[in-house]
Amino acid sequence: MSLNTFGHLFRVTTWGESHGPALGCTIDGCPPGVPLTEADIQPWLDRRKPGQNRFTTQRREADEVKILSGTYEGRTTGTPIQLMIENTDQRSKDYSEIAQKFRPGHADITYWQKYGIRDPRGGGRSSARETAARVAAGGVARAALAALAPQVKITGYMVQMGQHAIDRRRFDWAEIERNPFWVPDARAAQDWETYLDDLRKSGNSVGAVIEVVAQGVPAGLGAPIYGKLDSDLAAAMMSINAVKGVEIGEGMAAAALTGIENADEIEMGNDGPRYLSNHAGGILGGISTGQDVVVRFAVKPTSSILTPRKTVTLAGEATELVTKGRHDPCVGIRAVPVGEAMMACVLLDHLLLDRGQTGGLRGQIG
Repeated sequence: MSLNTFGHLFRVTTWGESHGPALGCTIDGCPPGVPLTEADIQPWLDRRKPGQNRFTTQRREADEVKILSGTYEGRTTGTPIQLMIENTDQRSKDYSEIAQKFRPGHADITYWQKYGIRDPRGGGRSSARETAARVAAGGVARAALAALAPQVKITGYMVQMGQHAIDRRRFDWAEIERNPFWVPDARAAQDWETYLDDLRKSGNSVGAVIEVVAQGVPAGLGAPIYGKLDSDLAAAMMSINAVKGVEIGEGMAAAALTGIENADEIEMGNDGPRYLSNHAGGILGGISTGQDVVVRFAVKPTSSILTPRKTVTLAGEATELVTKGRHDPCVGIRAVPVGEAMMACVLLDHLLLDRGQTGGLRGQIG
């Protein structure tokens, strides 16, 4: 199995390499009749594309998406949707030196150990460039969600860069779109700008933590045990390049809480049950509660840095390597729209699963 596909009913298969002629995805299971054109997908890709400011890789890609199949007169037909994004600014010569060496922190060595062959140009299939296809698929998922569950709103943002975290007392939703870090804290954005500039100029990099919140998610999505909404969300976020940890709600911090502190108390409101807190991140027993679904993931520092690192060659000889090319000093910045896309794909998938199993039937309270 090649395992390039994710999803149950809304299934996404990504294809292509960092330095190939194009990359993209095939989407199967999108409901018919959803309004969809390239203009519905492109804005999401524009948020992720490289070279937008000095804090991201200076590779210049338009990332213009083309719909090759699955629509007619601006609506989905229910057949497979093929999306393509051409690569236009490859510099494969930047990677000539690593054809015989393994970059520390990269998947070069594990790809070679597994397959006995690898594409050294930008990491080939393991490159974060692959996430452009996911964002395109997320654009389709958002279009379908807009038609089926228009109350759902998905927003991602950075909450930590290196050791510098936001002050949640200054949290401002409007600030997210005003700075290059997608951070909801204006003062943190200013501090991070100086911090990342210094790292970038020194040839170093840093990790980050991204939070993705889905508001308006209906109660009842997900299933017990092996079809949990949080299980699929965790798998989706962990599959993003460079992600090393995922949390739902309080996540790891829940281990420090008592049962009294952690349990989200419930009372009856005018529109049904109302929770007094959201330590669970909007999911109990693998099923959405109707609260905000909150997912957080940690992205490691970009491994491509200008500081020499010890490694070995294909022949097993000791050497040092400086990774040249154009790379993100903090890959977490462009991971924000990728996390949003994966949230959209998983939520749509579970909405379709629930519709197929229960037809929207719900137990009544009150």
